[in-house]
Amino acid sequence: MKIIIRSAKIIDPKSPFHNQTVDLLIADGFIKKIGTSLPNTDNIDELKLDNLHLSQGWFDSSVSLGEPGFEDRETIANGLNIAGKSGFTAIALQPNSYPVIDNQAQVNFVKNKANGFATELFPIGALTKDSEGKDMAELYDMKNSGAVAFGDYTKSLDNANLLKIALQYVQDFDGLVIAFAQDEKIKGNGVANEGIVSTRLGLKGIPDLAEELQIARNLFLLEYTGGKMHIPTISSPKSIQLIREAKAKGLNVTCSVSVHHLVLTDEKLEEFDTRYKVTPPLKTENDRQALLKAVLDGTIDVITSDHNPIDIEHKKMEFDLAKNGTIGLESAFGALITVLPLESVIEKFTAGKTIFSIPANTINEGETANITLFNPEGNSVFTNENILSKSKNSAFLGTALKGRAYGILNQGKLILG
Repeated sequence: MKIIIRSAKIIDPKSPFHNQTVDLLIADGFIKKIGTSLPNTDNIDELKLDNLHLSQGWFDSSVSLGEPGFEDRETIANGLNIAGKSGFTAIALQPNSYPVIDNQAQVNFVKNKANGFATELFPIGALTKDSEGKDMAELYDMKNSGAVAFGDYTKSLDNANLLKIALQYVQDFDGLVIAFAQDEKIKGNGVANEGIVSTRLGLKGIPDLAEELQIARNLFLLEYTGGKMHIPTISSPKSIQLIREAKAKGLNVTCSVSVHHLVLTDEKLEEFDTRYKVTPPLKTENDRQALLKAVLDGTIDVITSDHNPIDIEHKKMEFDLAKNGTIGLESAFGALITVLPLESVIEKFTAGKTIFSIPANTINEGETANITLFNPEGNSVFTNENILSKSKNSAFLGTALKGRAYGILNQGKLILG
């Protein structure tokens, strides 16, 4: 593929062309030339888009797709196409399929399914067999097959000794442990954030303590063992403080927050709409503001869509019984830049590559073309027509968005939404 991209503003602090509006010649998967008014003597295809901006390709650190086993929710093929049209050149795939991705064969299966797509798929291997929290999975074999981290998605590991052993074991091959934090006994039968809204609606509450206690325990273990830990989708001010203190001690810990926790609050539960039932639960406006502040001050390293397709049979039912989760790839960029500066969004959409040991390419001549194309301006409302996923469980339906992702250029392929 050979193409000239015209009049694109580069948003890449590591590029010598940062904040410049330039043309780019892309050929054979590489950026061959960057400049103003590049000549086109060979009648090469050209791409011109309104208010076009380019950045390093975005990476989503938490995506569930379903396949194998739950293809009715989403397939790998459709999921990767959605990710590309939403601006993501790479995703980390959660292991919560059926069977669970807990061995070398399952890692190879999903990687083979992802061959040939513009968006690259990086599997997260389950930390424990079947994600049941009892026995450690085949971590070394999965690492050798291409797993970039190990965790059990939204299942918190009750067995502190098993987490200790895992943190010690993965250091032999520079592995990353993902430690989701929610104490199941404290959570109990809770379905919403414990607070004014849950009390008013008569919903069983989940206190912040369920998350904070587990994070404190996990950080104590990390301090004892060493190694690398990533704490996903944090949601409380105390969690932020605990992680900030751990970083100040020099612990190798990183964390993420979901788009929906930065944009939405538990006030959305007023109509008992199960699209807003997520893990961890949506929190208060004060919590949301604390999370935004932690993104801006660098305590939170990564923002994820936490894309989790759920079929209608498991979502459109009584609030207490419905499965947790929302899709988020399609709405991630447009929702985030309503609450954060553009450069902060780009930084948090690309920082995860370093954490998950995924190659990152700057926008410069001679570099591999791994690029996201987007427009940060313009307003719209997210509707059913904007949902590309097989599942329709979006918490952002009816939400005002800003800007749009045009697509990606990666693996020698151009994908536009």
